[in-house]
Amino acid sequence: MKSTGIVRPLDSVGRIVLPMEIRKQLNIVSNKDSLEIFTDGDKIILKKYAPNCIFCGSEDDITDFKGKNVCKKCRKEMKRF
Repeated sequence: MKSTGIVRPLDSVGRIVLPMEIRKQLNIVSNKDSLEIFTDGDKIILKKYAPNCIFCGSEDDITDFKGKNVCKKCRKEMKRF
C-alpha cells in the first residue's frame, strides 16, 4: 500500500472528499463511476466498481440477465442447457 500523504476530515454525516489528483490518477469520474467499499481489519479499502459475472467473476463483456451480471462466455454456456 502506497501512502499519498493526504489527510481528509470526515464531515458531520461521515463523508470524505477524494482529492482530484487521486480521482484523475484512477480515472474516477464524478456522477458516473461508483466505488466499492471493503474492510480488512482496521482498514477501509475503496475500489473503482467494475461489474463482474456472477458465475466466473470475469469483468469482460458483462450484460444484465434478469437482474444478474453475466459475461458472454457464461451466456453461451447457459444457452446449451
